[in-house]
Amino acid sequence: SKVTTSKPYFVGDPNAPIKVAVLDLGIKKSIVENLATRGCYCKVFPAKTTFDEMTSWDPDGYFISNGPGDPATMDYAINTVKKAVGSTKPLFGICLGHQLLALSNDVSTYKMHHGHRGLNHPVKNILTGKGEMTSQNHGFAVSEKDIEKNPNVEVTHVHLNDNTIMGIRVKGKKAFSVQYHPEASPGPHDSRYLFDQFLDMIREEIRERENVAN
Repeated sequence: SKVTTSKPYFVGDPNAPIKVAVLDLGIKKSIVENLATRGCYCKVFPAKTTFDEMTSWDPDGYFISNGPGDPATMDYAINTVKKAVGSTKPLFGICLGHQLLALSNDVSTYKMHHGHRGLNHPVKNILTGKGEMTSQNHGFAVSEKDIEKNPNVEVTHVHLNDNTIMGIRVKGKKAFSVQYHPEASPGPHDSRYLFDQFLDMIREEIRERENVAN
């Protein structure tokens, strides 16, 4: 809440076909730029914005940003993420946003003995079997034990050095997250496909809504 924007602001073309509500918990400029260059009009909201305030803008999807601090103390953000996941619209979280997605689904986080810092961390995408070189900067991680017991959350990415959880998705929802930074600049760009994956989910959800309306 101390590093967030003091008031909402916009990034991108107001005439863009997709609107994304961004919860700023310490967001990096390159993240919003990655969304804007892919045809998104973004409204960036302060950290303590309620879900009702975000949804009143009628966005097509929700983005939960990176940021500092212990995610387990951020009740306000956990509650917002929980409500966003409960909607039909896609949600994508990065780093702190990844941890908050886990916490909103009753998966705990813990402080690591040694955090992950810097470039070239090897990550495996379990869904595709492919490896990614990633940029990371975090001192907390998602509980492996809680994931194993949770029927609603699935691991999608793991760190190849220590097997910590690097990505999750919520079963039956268009909600997913990664612990690392696909927008890294400078840094490896192996993971920028995740922004495209998010937008594909949004386009699919828009088509579903239009089909129901017709």
